Amino acid sequence: MTPEELTNRTKTFAVRVIKMTDHLPNSRAANVIANQIIRSSTSIGANYREACRARSNKEFIAKIGLVIGETDETKYWLELISETEMLKAALLQELLKENEELLAIFIASCKTAKLKE
Repeated sequence: MTPEELTNRTKTFAVRVIKMTDHLPNSRAANVIANQIIRSSTSIGANYREACRARSNKEFIAKIGLVIGETDETKYWLELISETEMLKAALLQELLKENEELLAIFIASCKTAKLKE
């Protein structure tokens, strides 16, 4: 997968998460979680784009570390939505699967970059 394809994939993921939040109930807890997951999921793509423009391998590793953190945080919010039954778990399966795949890709990229040091 090219960096451009992964950039598009992260943006598509963020759009899907944003649309998912429109289906959350109108409650205080759901509003807080919606704000958090929108922030973290959109940050994945934004930080990945920055990582692609890193001036050094060390800078890439630092920025991809941020991407990993935001991807893991997004997973946390998806799990909370599921476990609190704000949405049915079946409706979140595809988002959770994509989140896991993205996380695996970013962790592998980080490991590869560290081998180059």
